Amino acid sequence: MTYASRIARTVAVALLFAAFGQATLADPPQGAPVGKILVVDRNEVLGRSNAGQGIMKQVQGMADTARAGLKAREDALRKEYAQLQQQLPILGAAVKAAKVKAFEAKQAALQSDIQKQQLLIQGGLYNAREQVIAALKPILHKIMLERGANVMLERATLADAAPQLDVTALAIQRLNQALPGVKVTPQMPPQQAGQ
Repeated sequence: MTYASRIARTVAVALLFAAFGQATLADPPQGAPVGKILVVDRNEVLGRSNAGQGIMKQVQGMADTARAGLKAREDALRKEYAQLQQQLPILGAAVKAAKVKAFEAKQAALQSDIQKQQLLIQGGLYNAREQVIAALKPILHKIMLERGANVMLERATLADAAPQLDVTALAIQRLNQALPGVKVTPQMPPQQAGQ
């Protein structure tokens, strides 16, 4: 085969693939759905929406209140520990053991209360986020229908997307209208409630 015929054959194959590729892209099979994609960043919606910001303020307030309430007990335990350290050398073995055991029980109770407060706040946060996500779902579905899309992807899963495909700002605007706020109620998280 000559050099000229190899070039001609390569060009012919390239043209065949190009024609096949254009026909495939331009003419989808009859009845096949044509995909139209939109992109949303749900974390941004949760963080920038009025409801999401209100949730975070409430959670911060709960954490501050819990910390302040437990701090008084923690300070009292520190004072008791300092006194106990002074008393231990002069106490008898049985009294010493009883006082140490009582102190350790108070310390364990405080740690348990701290963990319980954290769980209650986490559960309240979880429940409030679920309410926002439940309100967001029909909003995103309606945006898809309005834009003629049949797929919505999370922005974090994409390497890149055209900015006009992103409906995050619109979703935030509509969520602010539909759900201006959510009350955070301390409660056990779902996985802890059943235990």
